Amino acid sequence: MHVTAVGLHRLEATAPWGLRQDRQSEEHVLPADKKMTSTDLVHFNMLARGNCWLTVEGSREPIPLTGGDCFLLAKGAPIVLCDSPRTSPSLRVREIGVKADSKVIHYGGGGAPTTIVCGAFSFDRASLKPVTQLLPSFILLKADQTRTLALHMTMQALASEADQGPGSEVVATLLAEILFIHVLRAYMASGPERNKGWLRAVFDPQMGTALSAIHGGVDTPWTVESLAETAGMSRSAFAARFKELLGQTPLEYVTEWRMQKAMQLLKHRDRKLIDVARSVGYESDAAFSKAFKRVVGNNPGEYLKRGFEGRSINGMAGDFEAVDPDFGGGA
Repeated sequence: MHVTAVGLHRLEATAPWGLRQDRQSEEHVLPADKKMTSTDLVHFNMLARGNCWLTVEGSREPIPLTGGDCFLLAKGAPIVLCDSPRTSPSLRVREIGVKADSKVIHYGGGGAPTTIVCGAFSFDRASLKPVTQLLPSFILLKADQTRTLALHMTMQALASEADQGPGSEVVATLLAEILFIHVLRAYMASGPERNKGWLRAVFDPQMGTALSAIHGGVDTPWTVESLAETAGMSRSAFAARFKELLGQTPLEYVTEWRMQKAMQLLKHRDRKLIDVARSVGYESDAAFSKAFKRVVGNNPGEYLKRGFEGRSINGMAGDFEAVDPDFGGGA
């Protein structure tokens, strides 16, 4: 996953106060020169001081938060933040964000103080599928959970970069990627919650072995048979288990992974198209271009012309043909 932009601000709220963020229509305060849409964003929040209550769409009861608690929002999940469950949210996040002075937002009635460090991170297009595969719409990390110390230190370092002058944007972007590694580590260590989707497959001994082989051998002429042998399973059992855990066939996943790698390689404009094609397992640039357009929605030249920010990846939802006809093996 590669972060392309970071927006940070600090909310200084005093009771009573209440804010809401609606689905797919709200954004945190972002750099003026960065174009981000809500679908590209993941929001990260850390309660630095005080207490508050968080309500997430689908939750039955408000969640109490105390100093050091963190939560992450992906996929535009609606939330309500307030000083008390009895306080009604009177404003949307965007309504106070546009009135913010610098990167600090002051809001509330003058009572008990609460400080929340808020971040909005935008990812490049090649990262959107991994983000949506790996992360649920809501992750809560309590301050007393294991593996959160490094996460808190990284978040504090990220917040301190907001006004550090030259180079701060570069440092903040790198710290944002480190922060997401810590979030995923803490999430995976949290127990049963990790046993869903892609992470469940990673932790499955047989599927994890196959995935490691795919990730490490992007130019290998994989077939369902060879992957099943790598996993130590029969062809039919492997194919069924893979589809159950990942929601797509093994060769669909292989093709997606190749295109993920190809999108990153294409950013190095000094590389010839045939070299990129061979790096991800294609013997001809024509076969590679055909597969690339089917998965990404643009051919490599169009993708580059759009500045790596071409239209949404229309093939990344698993809506593929049965196999990649341009690369060894059948389903």
